Amino acid sequence: MKNSVGRFHFDPVLLFVSISLLLIGYVMVASASLHLGIKMTGNGLYYPVRQLMHIGLGLLFGGAVAVVPMRVWEKNGPVLFLAGLLLLVIVLIPGLGVKVNGSVRWLSIGGVRVQVSEVVKYFSVIYMAGYVTRYQELVQNAAFGLLKPLGLFSVASLLLLMEPDFGSAVVIIMIAMGIMFLAGARLSQFIVLLLVFSVLAMLLVYFSPYRLIRVTSFMDPWADPLKSGFQLVQALISFGRGEWLGVGLGSGVQKLFYLPEAHTDFLFSVIGEELGLVGVVTVIGLFSLLVWRTFAIAIAAEQAGQRFSAFIAYGLGIWFGFQSFVNMGVNMGILPTKGLTLPLMSYGGGSMMIMCCAIGLLFRVQSEVAEINAGAGNTRRTGTRGRYG
Repeated sequence: MKNSVGRFHFDPVLLFVSISLLLIGYVMVASASLHLGIKMTGNGLYYPVRQLMHIGLGLLFGGAVAVVPMRVWEKNGPVLFLAGLLLLVIVLIPGLGVKVNGSVRWLSIGGVRVQVSEVVKYFSVIYMAGYVTRYQELVQNAAFGLLKPLGLFSVASLLLLMEPDFGSAVVIIMIAMGIMFLAGARLSQFIVLLLVFSVLAMLLVYFSPYRLIRVTSFMDPWADPLKSGFQLVQALISFGRGEWLGVGLGSGVQKLFYLPEAHTDFLFSVIGEELGLVGVVTVIGLFSLLVWRTFAIAIAAEQAGQRFSAFIAYGLGIWFGFQSFVNMGVNMGILPTKGLTLPLMSYGGGSMMIMCCAIGLLFRVQSEVAEINAGAGNTRRTGTRGRYG
């Protein structure tokens, strides 16, 4: 595979952690969904086979993303974000959006459900990285530099709330604010914006009955263990049953119609029950390694003078870290219930394919930075031979 300036450079750490999360996630999705496939379709392999297709498509799309030069993404960032807003509008049109569990978040494309919010997260990273690269001084010195992109993100958040998808709205705001903070936005302005968004979030929870129930049940799930607290109670039971080494792969019972969405949002609870503390720590360690490596690539890009690529990597790191933290926090009862998947692990076509694209984009950043550093090294060696040779 060739890029615009030389051969493609694979990062071994990023490759290892990505493959590890995909493999562990696939095995656990299969374990968590065999019974569900039999109940829903009469075929126990229904969900594992479809997830294998999702991973295959994800790797294909991720490979396609990895060969696109970063300058192309930088040039088309605004157009992609506007396309994301258009998708958010389309999904709300009756008859076009697919409704699941009371929420209209999906579009059916070629038989595969694509969660529009995942696409918007991906485009948000690209748009914000381009914005702070073009308007660095404005972001650092003027409040308008922060308000301009946040206006667009507020529109996206409003559309997401209409689905409703509160969790994804929080994620894209965190991506935007995180990138602006790393780009040098004034701390005082950042704190004010954070307080404003926090107050708005609390108002949304207070004036929305089902969100308020989620928060109150999170604070004391055992007060109503058969209704509002049922999901969290079952998740906590899963971790309790797992103890140190788990009950064994495939031997968990909570997934058997006790734990709702065991193969999607609550896959981490299945890991806790079947693989125990060892499995939980392993997954947390892999995500920590992924975020660390992502930020290391970002720092290397910044040192190489590739600011757009650096902010792409920073944004992806914020996305991976925040979404995985929220998912695991929800499963362990640290945070109120939110419908966010575990990146690269949970069942879902749209989520898996977009996450693979995000990893492909990160590989592209790393490859271009490695090629630039390799070129700089060759130049230095050539110069040395010219002086003394």
